[in-house]
Amino acid sequence: MIKKIFFQFIFFNFFYLKEVFATESGGMPQLNPEFWVSQIFWLTLTFGILYLVLSKLILPKISANLELRKSQIQENVEAAEKQRESSESKLKEYDEIISKGKIEAKNIFKDSRDKAIKNINIKREALDEQINEEIKKVEEEIIKLKKSAPERINKIAIETSSELLKKLIGAEVNNSSISAIVEDLSKKDGDKYYDN
Repeated sequence: MIKKIFFQFIFFNFFYLKEVFATESGGMPQLNPEFWVSQIFWLTLTFGILYLVLSKLILPKISANLELRKSQIQENVEAAEKQRESSESKLKEYDEIISKGKIEAKNIFKDSRDKAIKNINIKREALDEQINEEIKKVEEEIIKLKKSAPERINKIAIETSSELLKKLIGAEVNNSSISAIVEDLSKKDGDKYYDN
């Protein structure tokens, strides 16, 4: 308020104090109060036309341009927000796919490991069965050989003895007498050699 009063005071002082601005010796005519009315008229007319040109032609274009820029910026911000939301959702989907892939990989690894262990156990059991069968067959063969060993040994002893006697004496010896002697010896010492 004080500023307004101060400016009004200065303005009206220009009207009433002609002597200050215009000197009789020919000062500046625009400061002479006689010409102020025409100056105010032309000033009002010039600034009025300038105001009309600015308000009707230039300012609407500027405001339309500003509104266009504002709408473009708003659209860009909205598009950026949509892109951000889309990228966040894609990132979440990517994370879910990665976690699902890890879980599936763990499950596949666990399943394949379990299958491998199961197959190994089945093959080991089958191999153990085959080994046990082979051991049984070998034990049976050993038992058969053990049972037939004294007869074979006796037979070999009889044949060897008859050939030795034949070479020593030069004549044929009766195999029945040699077999009787070998059987008698095998009965006496058989427990020692055959674990019967």
